[in-house]
Order: sequence, then structure tokens, then C-alpha cells
Amino acid sequence: MAGSLWWLLGTVEILLPHEMMETARKPLSDLVIAAAMSRTKIWRMYDSKGLILEIHPSGGKYWRFKYRFGGKEKRLSLGVFPDVKVCEARERRDQARKLLAGGSDPGELRKEERAAQLEQRARQDAAMRFTLDNDGALSLRIGTRRLSLTAAETAELRTFLDATRAVTPRF
Repeated sequence: MAGSLWWLLGTVEILLPHEMMETARKPLSDLVIAAAMSRTKIWRMYDSKGLILEIHPSGGKYWRFKYRFGGKEKRLSLGVFPDVKVCEARERRDQARKLLAGGSDPGELRKEERAAQLEQRARQDAAMRFTLDNDGALSLRIGTRRLSLTAAETAELRTFLDATRAVTPRF
């Protein structure tokens, strides 16, 4: 049957596995990425070792690192093109691969870092800050609220606090 359809199919080229490796896709370049146009759906351009460029319908081009950890497929955001060029995206991918080789999930590490940054920012916002200018004006900042006193008001407050300190017993 297959012999009788040769005129319909023409010649069919069959590649062996070692020949397929020779015809592997070329690595991405900045020029190829810049020329890539958006489509109606998200589409992807693949580089190597899990590095992917997602092109969204809005025109945004986002670097992703696709990996497996704990039997699950995951993706890690590496930045936005053109802010992050191909060589920098590859470096970030290689850093994530080193973390994977060390047995840690780069996505979870990033979540922990962000949580620590948010906690530190919340602590800084909640802290009280006093500043006294050269002319004697006092400003007090608690979180996002600010109280500013003129030099005369600062002097009044100082005398009040001194009087309170003299009256209040210390334990």
C-alpha cells in the first residue's frame, strides 16, 4: 500500500535522532526578538535549557524559566525584554539552575525574599522618626503620617515635657 502512494506523497525525509540534533533551532538573539510580532494569543519563543520568551497580545515580551521541582512543572519570571537582554536572561536562568542543582526551588526563594522585603518595609513605615531642623522646627513622622511644629511650638512642647518629667515619678 505504501509503495503505491509514492506519487501522492513524493519523497519523505526521515530524520534519525542524531540528525535531529544537528537541525536543532538556533538560540535567540536580540534582533530576532525585537522583530517578533504579537499575535492574538500568547505565544512562546524557546531558547535553550528552559529559557522561554512569552510574547503577549499587548506586545509585552516576558522572559520565563521553565523548570521542574518536586515533580511539578513551574515557571519563574526573569524580566521584561528589552530591559533584560538575551545574555542577561541566560545568566539569570543559569543562576536559577544552580539553585535547582543545590536542591532549592528558585520560585520559593524569591517568594521568601519578597515577604522579607515587605516585612522590612512595614517595620520602617511603622517606625517613629524625629527630625529637628537647625532653626528649631521639629517634625515627627509615624508611618505615613507627619506632624510638623514650628520653632515656637517646639519650645512650648519642650517646656511642657520638662515640667511633666519633673512631676512624674520614675520607677
